This record gives sequence, structure tokens and C-alpha cells, in this order.
Amino acid sequence: MRSLIELPEDKRRQVLSKLSERDAAALLHDWAFLARPNQLPPDGDWRVWLLLAGRGFGKSRTGAEWVRSQVESGRARRVALVAPTAADVRDVMIEGESGLLAISPPWNMPVYESSKRRVTWPNGAIATTYSAEEPDRLRGPQHDAAWCDEVASWRYPEAWDMLMFGLRLGTDPRCVVTTTPKPIPLIRNLLKNPTTTITRGSTYENRANLAGAFFEQIVAQYEGTRLGRQELYAEVLDDIEGALWTRALIDKHRVKVAPELKRIVVAVDPAITATENSDETGLVVAGLGTDGHGYVLDDLSSRASPDGWARRAVDAYHTHKADRIVAEVNQGGDMVEHTIRTVDQRVSLKKVHATRGKTTRAEPIVALYEQGKIHHVGCLSKLEEQMCNWVPGMDSPDRMDALVWAFTELMLGQRGMPPVPKPRGW
Repeated sequence: MRSLIELPEDKRRQVLSKLSERDAAALLHDWAFLARPNQLPPDGDWRVWLLLAGRGFGKSRTGAEWVRSQVESGRARRVALVAPTAADVRDVMIEGESGLLAISPPWNMPVYESSKRRVTWPNGAIATTYSAEEPDRLRGPQHDAAWCDEVASWRYPEAWDMLMFGLRLGTDPRCVVTTTPKPIPLIRNLLKNPTTTITRGSTYENRANLAGAFFEQIVAQYEGTRLGRQELYAEVLDDIEGALWTRALIDKHRVKVAPELKRIVVAVDPAITATENSDETGLVVAGLGTDGHGYVLDDLSSRASPDGWARRAVDAYHTHKADRIVAEVNQGGDMVEHTIRTVDQRVSLKKVHATRGKTTRAEPIVALYEQGKIHHVGCLSKLEEQMCNWVPGMDSPDRMDALVWAFTELMLGQRGMPPVPKPRGW
């Protein structure tokens, strides 16, 4: 029998119309009946169920239903819910369209207390929320089940280690991981671990429940591309031949925290328009340590209006106590400075012009990476993905351009020599 969830909406309604109201309600919350086979927990003695699937596969629904089944069966009493950020836990795992509140039946609806970071079921089971941006919050608490969402985007992968140390309650503590894959060490280690059971799935498997426009516009655009292989088919891709940066190079010198810094800059590669088809505005915060090494502190790039990215840049300037905003003005000219000054006329601003090709500007920065002189603080997945996907000759993504401007300012002088840093506060 085809899964009910695979049927078109009209067919699904036809099936349900033949049932009593009570039976229909029960059936709509019977995940074993609704789910596709690869959305159900695998058999066997596993510690981690790794669900690698494309966008729109139904990963969130699968994770939420697994947690619900563990709680309702009594197998789980203390659950950890972990996502890249606190907002992701709330907006996707709990309050999302396929989150815990949406999929729970009325007769067993949990209560969400956001101020306590807690979801409580009628039987007393409790799920506690955690952000992977704060791994130390996982140091100490114990759990008998965990749902980890989008681990490939966790900024601090050590959050996984802290979670595993605390996954020790009960006789058979387990964890489900729902993520679109990226070739990061955490994903590769999970794939090799004998206690991991792996399920793979593509976007196309859930086509009946996705908007037609999504397939016509988004899927058609990326079908057959490298990004499509990752985001639609959930392939774990190796490094691109010819790319200046590799994940191994970035991972080798990654650090958890930055040391004392001499200088901090906010680098901006601005987009001039703000439509859905516009480029992103690259916005990267970086610092120069007392050890002479460079540190990537944050990637705040986004698709925003000129006023939006300017406010974001000025906020970063003040939050990080930066010495300067460095902004490329090739496209916007005086407009770029005017936009930033409108937000805060007192910021220290340096305008830079791209007079050399992107490859020529990037290569000295790549050399600093190869010498182990630039470190990423935590995991900056979107920035790193752009860096490792860029091959000379391609249009360079704006996050990468902002990174190059940041370290050109911090670590390269006019003739390619390290500049003499000014005292903080200039």
C-alpha cells in the first residue's frame, strides 16, 4: 500500500472521508501509517540514526515524530533538542510546520515554555532545548534521547561531543540526526562510526507535499549542479578540483576561541539592489591577534537593502568593538559611504577599490591560510562553503570577497607586507 502521505491531497481527503471523525483523527497522527519507509526508525542496535536528506524531504517531521514516539512509548523521559541556533530550535523543531507542537495529537499535546527552554508532555517527559552556539550548556545535563537538527551547520561541532557525554540515561540512549550533508569532519566521522545507522533521501521523494513552484523555479535551477547534488540529493561531496581553499586546510587551523586581538575590522562587499535575485552583501568580522595571526570571528552576510546591510555592519562594528569598517565601493561609489554614515557618521570607515582581479587579490590570503596564519573561530559553514566551491574564473561570492578585504586590511600592506598595527581605538 502506498503511504497516505505520498498521495495527492485530493486522494488523501478521499481516503479520510470514508472514516469516522475519530478514526480519521487517529489515522492522521499515526506516523507508522503516514510515513514513507525511510522516514521510520531503522531496525538494529544503533546509537545514532543519521538521516542525510535533501531539502524538503521531510527531515523535520521525521525527527519530531521520532521524539514523539520515544516519549509516548515511555522509552524517553529526558530529551535534548539541539539546532544550530536557539531560534532554529524554536522556529523549526518546536513551533515549525513539522515541529513537535504541529505533529502532536490533541490528546497528548506538550506544553512549550520558551523562557525555561523546555517542552513538557502530559506523562512528565521533558525535552530541553540547546543551541550549538553554546556547547557548554550541554556540559552536565543528562539525557536518554536526543534530536539534532542540521548538524552540518553547527558553528561549534564540540557541541556534539558535549551532547554525547550526557547521552547516558536509561538502558538504550539514542540520537537521531536530521541534516542536509556537507563534507565537514563531524559528518564524515558519523558516516564511519560503526554505531551509526545511515538513511539517505532526496527532495524528490516528498514531491507530492511540496509546492509546484518550488520544483519549477528552485529545483529546476539547481538540477544537475554541484549545489543541487548536495542540497537536493544529499550527496557528501569532496573538494572541487582547482579551488583555492579546501575544507582540510580550513579545518587544520580552526580554533574554538580567538586570543587577544590587536585590531578588528568589519569588511563589507555591498550589494546595490535588494530584490530576491540580488547578490548577498558580504559582511565578515575578522581580527589580528597579538600572535600576528588572523582570526575570522563572524560571518553576518545576508540579502538586505542598503539600509539593512549598513545597520548590520554598524551593529557589528560596535558589538565587536572594531577599529574600522572596510567597504568596497567599486559599484556603489559615494553611495556606500553615505549609507553607512547615515546610520552612524562617527564610525571609522575605509573605502577600498578593486583594481586587480579576484584571483590576484585572493591568492595572498590563501597563502596565509596555507602558512597556518589565519584561523576560523568555530564553524562558519556558509562562508566556508563559498570559499571551497570557488575556482578562479568564476564569479566570486560576496562572503569570500568580504573575507579577502578583511585580511588585506589586517595582514597585507601596500606591497604585500604585514602592516604596523595602530593601537586599538584609533
